[in-house]
Parts: sequence; C-alpha cells; structure tokens
Amino acid sequence: MSSPAYDIVAIGNAIVDVLSHADDAFISQEGMAKGSMQLMFSPAEADALYAKMGPGVEASGGSAANTVAGIAALGGKCGFIGQVADDQLGQVFAHDIRATGVTFDTPSRSGEPTTARCLIFVTPDGQRTMNTFLGASQFLPASALSHDLIADAAILYLEGYLWDPEEPRAAMRAAIDTARGAGRKVAFTLSDVFCISRHGGDFRQLLADGLIDILFANENELVALAEIEDFDAALARIAPQVPMLVVTRSERGALAVAGGETAHVAAEPIDKVVDTTGAGDLFAAGFLHGQAQGLGLTESLRIGAICAAEIISHVGARPMVDLKALVAKKLGVAAA
Repeated sequence: MSSPAYDIVAIGNAIVDVLSHADDAFISQEGMAKGSMQLMFSPAEADALYAKMGPGVEASGGSAANTVAGIAALGGKCGFIGQVADDQLGQVFAHDIRATGVTFDTPSRSGEPTTARCLIFVTPDGQRTMNTFLGASQFLPASALSHDLIADAAILYLEGYLWDPEEPRAAMRAAIDTARGAGRKVAFTLSDVFCISRHGGDFRQLLADGLIDILFANENELVALAEIEDFDAALARIAPQVPMLVVTRSERGALAVAGGETAHVAAEPIDKVVDTTGAGDLFAAGFLHGQAQGLGLTESLRIGAICAAEIISHVGARPMVDLKALVAKKLGVAAA
C-alpha cells in the first residue's frame, strides 16, 4: 500500500453560513429548537427567514468543510468534495476553501437550486441555532467523486448531515468502498440528533458492517444512537462496535475509546463562550490532525479541545488566529 499524499479527504455539505445575533424570544417565536439544526425545504422559506435576520456575517461553512479547513490551518494536507451551484455563493465557497490550502475540484452544478446556505442565529449565551437550505449540496452525485483523491488520503471523513439526501448518500457509500479498497480509514461524524432520528438504522448498520474506523459524537448523539438515556450505558454499548469512538461533552471535555484504552481531557478554559458554531467541527479537526501525525489519544483530544476553544471564543466557524502556533504554544512545543 502506497503512502497517502493527503492526511484527510472529507465529503460534506458545501454551505455558505450567514450568522446573526438573536434573543431567545426570537428563537421561540420562529418555532426553532434552540441549539439544533433544522432544514428549510425551499428557497422561498430561506428567503423569508433571511428577511427577518438582523445584520449578518457571511462566511463559508459546512461541517466537514470546516473540519478540513481547520486541519489545513494546523499544517495538514486535505481535500474536500462537495457540491456547489454555478452562482455567486458557489464562487465564494470555492474561493474560501481553496484559500485555506484545501484541494477542491468538484465541478459546479448548473441551474437550480442555488448553493446551500445556513442561517445561524447566535443567542447571548453563545448557542447557535441553525436553519439550513441544502440547495445544490444535496445533489452531489457519485459521478462527481474523485476516487483517486479519496484513495490517496489516509482518512476519509464523512458528515452525517449529508446522509439525509439520497444522491450524496449513494456517493458516500461509493466513497467508503473506494477508501476501504485502498486500505484507508473511514471516519464518520453523527452531526446531529436530527440525523440519527432519520437515519439511525443506517448508522448502526455501518458500524455493524465494520465500515467505520473512527466515530465522532457528542453526548446527546451518543445516547440517541445507542437508544439508551444513560450516558455511561450508551458509551458501553457503542464503544465495542467501532475501533475508535470520540465523544465531546461540552464543558465536561471529551473522551476517546480505542483498543481497550480510554482517554479523557478537560475542556480548554476560555473567558467567554461567544458562538458555539463549528465547535465540534474544529474539535474533529484537532483530533484527526493528531491522529494523522501519529499522536496518542490524549494528545489528539487535547489538540481538539484547543481548536474548539478557539472557535467558540468568536463568531464564525473558521479559525481567526494562527491555529498551528496556538496549539504549539498550548502544548509547549515549537511549531513545525
């Protein structure tokens, strides 16, 4: 087996985020579930909610795209596969992800619908409530995959959000086959309880079939996947089903279980939680970067915690400091 040229290649929704501040009353008035993600099923629905937003900040996003942007900022070599439309937002997304150093060559899609957008409302406690119009991203076909790129990455990283539409779900299954055929690892993030409520059976089957090497979840997602309300019982049920399980627990830190070893780290202290958008994405970035560098569970978890703390200290899901230098400083090592 040849050495991979890429650390991580991710497949996910190619989304442009619009972030705005809102109070709890607005979240309740609009019937949103605070702190979660819900889908919008038409451009008209997205336009109507956008019209109610206060002043916003536009930034390229998407869960897996945020993760590879974070890994690239840490010095890793990454690629991304995701569908944009041939429109202005699509050009913004492509420019932004390439500017981070991530390889992105997925052809744009002509015609409707538009490039995906996510309207994110950040409440005073820093919680983010997301409303996503998947647009063109839900039409990623298997024919758009770069199988050479997938086979040339040490780890293929997939986001649960993209499992919802039928076409990209088929594309991700084809990508798993390519990665496993090339002897590479497959990492999967459950993304949201919403995804598990719709596709938990599929996710459990992926584990049962031995197709996932690294599974990312937060504690709510873990108990939903295990169908057990007790966290420790859920952990005991899921951990034996996957070679490596990584679970984030917000202010309670994070843990990883692999090969009979369990590692825990505390949450990285920060002055104030400003916006939790992208916290899990950047945690995954730090952890996967550590794994790609051959580090142990504890050190990988620590890098994830440092990256997540940086993201929640400001608005937006992409780093605003030199992430590589920050991690080196926190770990007490010289930046390579």
